[in-house]
Amino acid sequence: MATILELARLNEDEARMLIEHVRWPNGPVCPHCGASDAVRLEGDSTRPGTLTCRKCRKQFTVTVNTVMHRSKLPLSKWLMAFHLMCSSKKGISALQLQRELGLGSYQTAWHMAHRIRYAMNAGGMAPLLKGDVEVDETYVGGKPRKGSKHPAKRGRGTKKQPVMALVERNGQVRTHVVPNVSGATLRRMIRASVGRQARILTDEWAGYNGIGKEFDGGHETVNHGNGEYARGDVFTNTAESFFALLKRGIIGAFHSVSKCHLWRYADEFEFRWNHRRVTDYERMLAALAQVGGKRLTYKPVVGLG
Repeated sequence: MATILELARLNEDEARMLIEHVRWPNGPVCPHCGASDAVRLEGDSTRPGTLTCRKCRKQFTVTVNTVMHRSKLPLSKWLMAFHLMCSSKKGISALQLQRELGLGSYQTAWHMAHRIRYAMNAGGMAPLLKGDVEVDETYVGGKPRKGSKHPAKRGRGTKKQPVMALVERNGQVRTHVVPNVSGATLRRMIRASVGRQARILTDEWAGYNGIGKEFDGGHETVNHGNGEYARGDVFTNTAESFFALLKRGIIGAFHSVSKCHLWRYADEFEFRWNHRRVTDYERMLAALAQVGGKRLTYKPVVGLG
C-alpha cells in the first residue's frame, strides 16, 4: 500500500509500470483494435513505454485513449493527483492541487481535476441498486445577489440546481443532476438506477407518488413536514448524510460550482462514497482502472463554463 509520499518518489518508468499493471493486469491491450498481442519498442530514439500492436501495426502507450491522453505532465504527478482526489473526503480545489503538485497554472490543475472526475464516472458499468433504497433531493447554489428581485426561497421553491441521490442501504449511491423535481423526472431516474426487487424510501414529496407499484418492496415515506424523520427502518438519513458531504465540499473546498459542471463534482463524491470501505491507495487504483476510453480535451470543457 503506497502513500502520497511514496508515489512522489516514483520515477517515470516506475509510475508507468504501475499504471500499466492497473490497466493491463493480463498484459498490454491495443486501444486501437483491442488485440492482446503487442511488442515493446526499445532504443534511444523510441519514446519510453511505446508498444506496437502486431495485429493492426499501430503504436500506443498506456495513456492513449485515456483521460491522460497527450498530457505533458509527468505520470508521477498524475498518480499523485489521483491519490489526492481519491483521499480527500470533502474534495480538493484545483488551486490546492496546483500548490501540492507544483503545476504551472491554475488552468492545468483545473483541467486535470475534471479529467480525473471523468475517470471516476462509472457510466454504464454501475449495477442497479437493490434492497432498501433511499431517494432524496438537495439544491445546490449560492444566495441571491444583493439587491436581487428574487427572494431567497428554501427547499423545492428555490431556483437552485436540484441534485438527486439514490442510496442503497449499506451499499452504493447514484447521483443525478436533474432539471426539475417533477414526478416524471424523479420516477424516470428511479427506474434507471434501481432494481425491481427493491423497496423505495422517500420523504412525503408528491412527485414520488405511485412509484411503489413498480417495485416488489413497495414505497414507504416519512413526513418531514410534520417533524417525522424516522419510523422504524423507514428514513432517508443515509441520503442526507451523502448530501452533507457533497455540500461541505462545495462550500468548503470549491466555493462555487457552475451548473454545467455540477454533475462532474457529483460523480467525484459518488465515487468516493462507493469506495468508502477501502484504503485511499485502493480507491486510487479503482479510479485508475476506469481511465480507458475517456478523453476530455480542454477547449470543449472551458466552452461549457
